[in-house]
Amino acid sequence: MRSERLVALLFQLQRRRAVTVPELARDLGVSVRTAHRDVAALREAGVPIWSEPGRGGGVRLVDGWRSHLDGLTSREAVALLTLTAPPALAALGLDGAVAAAHAKVSATLPEELRERAGALAQRFHLDAPGWFRAQDDTPELTVLARAVWEQSPVRLAYGPVGTGSERTLEPLGLVLKAGVWYLVASSQGRVRTYRVARVRGAELLPGRFERPRGFDLAAWWAASSAQFERSLGGVVVTARLSARGWRALPSVLGEQVAAEALAGAGEPDAAGWWTARFTLEEPAVAAGQLLALGADVVVLGPARVREELAGLARRVLEAHS
Repeated sequence: MRSERLVALLFQLQRRRAVTVPELARDLGVSVRTAHRDVAALREAGVPIWSEPGRGGGVRLVDGWRSHLDGLTSREAVALLTLTAPPALAALGLDGAVAAAHAKVSATLPEELRERAGALAQRFHLDAPGWFRAQDDTPELTVLARAVWEQSPVRLAYGPVGTGSERTLEPLGLVLKAGVWYLVASSQGRVRTYRVARVRGAELLPGRFERPRGFDLAAWWAASSAQFERSLGGVVVTARLSARGWRALPSVLGEQVAAEALAGAGEPDAAGWWTARFTLEEPAVAAGQLLALGADVVVLGPARVREELAGLARRVLEAHS
């Protein structure tokens, strides 16, 4: 991407007092002609580049001029310029920090590079949560984020009103998974996960706790997620799916389950139906999920899932008779 390459070129010129165009071309992985064009583009953008012809000559920045972005890679600089403050960062109270970082980076780069980064921001956008699901109501998220950052213990009211409990935790991190916020926290030496939407109240407590030595949030979350999936046990379902049911499978069962089913399904039969196998939770849960496919799925086995699905269908029919 040219915008990244121009920032990389700018950093090369800042790091080296003088460099030849062939050397720049080699470092950037482009042709000498392209390197010449990039140097010209930086000049047109207002970067004061001085050229010295002849043997031993090259290009250099005018003494004293710097972009003040020495600690950033080219990809990081362009990423910061294209980054807006998504709702996830706003919920953590970091939208102002993103705006400030954007302003600082933008102020130190030439106008042409700012315009290129702005064009990128108009072409790419990340919207992580799936369709047709409302975001969790997380009024205590900002308090929990502060507790994580400051390593402050926190007292939570957790769970439904009347049946929930109060607990004191040491917050270690926050995780956003498919649009749902989770708090990873320690209590009496045991690390557990709590859904932030179930927190009815959060109070910062005095003092400061020490994080477990060597604790890695990303690694812990990956291991915990894998253990959770294994703990579900699961039932292997064999089913026939129409073309419409096949297309709907990712939205009903999730992308990963659908991908695994697709990989082992083979070709459709003469009627255009696929036979697939996928692992779901216990039979009752599996039947509830598959019911969303209606007449576009026929469960071949196991018998317990067929019975649960037939029972659900009968109750739906009775409710609408």
